Amino acid sequence: MKKTPLFNQHVAHGAKMVNFGGFNMPIQYKGISIEHQCVRDNVGIFDVSHMGEFYVEGNEAKDFLNYICSNDILKIDVNRAQYNCFINNNGGIVDDLIVYRIEEKKYMLVVNAANIEKDWEWVQKNLKKYDCTIKNLSDEIGLISVQGPNSLSLINEVFNFDFSQLKKFSFHNIKINNKSIIVSNTGYTGSKGYELYIDVNILSDIWNQLFLKGEKYQIQAIGLGARDTLRMEMGYCLYGNDIDDTTTPFEANLMWVTNIEKDFIGKEELLISINSSTKKMINFKMIDRGIPRNGYDICNKEGDKIGNVTSGTFSPTNKVGIGIGYVNIKHSLGDEIYLLIRDKLVKAEITKLPLKNG
Repeated sequence: MKKTPLFNQHVAHGAKMVNFGGFNMPIQYKGISIEHQCVRDNVGIFDVSHMGEFYVEGNEAKDFLNYICSNDILKIDVNRAQYNCFINNNGGIVDDLIVYRIEEKKYMLVVNAANIEKDWEWVQKNLKKYDCTIKNLSDEIGLISVQGPNSLSLINEVFNFDFSQLKKFSFHNIKINNKSIIVSNTGYTGSKGYELYIDVNILSDIWNQLFLKGEKYQIQAIGLGARDTLRMEMGYCLYGNDIDDTTTPFEANLMWVTNIEKDFIGKEELLISINSSTKKMINFKMIDRGIPRNGYDICNKEGDKIGNVTSGTFSPTNKVGIGIGYVNIKHSLGDEIYLLIRDKLVKAEITKLPLKNG
């Protein structure tokens, strides 16, 4: 397994380490529920340096990305970011990613850790005759996520800069020891937060500074376990669980990041899927007691299978089981469903996430 530059810090903090996307990563430190609540109430920091970063630069970088991405790249201003998908020739999702416009003709793509090699091959394969260059800088860039209501106060103090004017999905470049750091108003928790793209040579120093300044905010290191419960409370999908190469943006409710007015790879197949797909992603909450898990069957009240759970957990905020899954497309918001848990049908309801009282 690969290690991030912060591996020693995780061990020092008593992290339980697991294999995630080929990386030895912290799943938890003090406990998932404790860490989850720290992010909701105060501020926590995550090591997400396993994520991949590609740079695309050149006269036709914008056109190239508009061809391989589902969203409208032409709408991204400099110092802004945009959620996106790569779509394959069958209309399935190669990966979901964020595209950052660093300069007029320079972009950074942030891709999922387990997909770095696959995505890199996909980008190279489709470069064709576009006048631009691509670089895989995944091993040179680390990523720390600072999440929670006190995240702004913490980064302002650490970097001696006021980031309060930084709007959602926008970013600012600062210099530390002649190294560039991208401070981005993004995150995967649903709480207020920022992501810091940092040269790996100063990554440990920044992590340590965050901890030193964060004592008054009761800062904690947060593992991937809490990252999972946090994202599930918001209904955010996870690649490999909720979306994959066989799932279309239509089926995954990701048409909001898909511009069908432009030409892009997989467009025709995606349009076909809108009329032919038989499944649709849902969010749900448990009515009866039970915790949903990946792979559980979703049934109707007669016990007939109508779908399956792709992500599930117990929500620390709402104190109820919640999940994401796919069901037959005829089912809709408010419908009762049943999960098959230990050979017993357990009632749930299709709903929107986050829950209103969350």
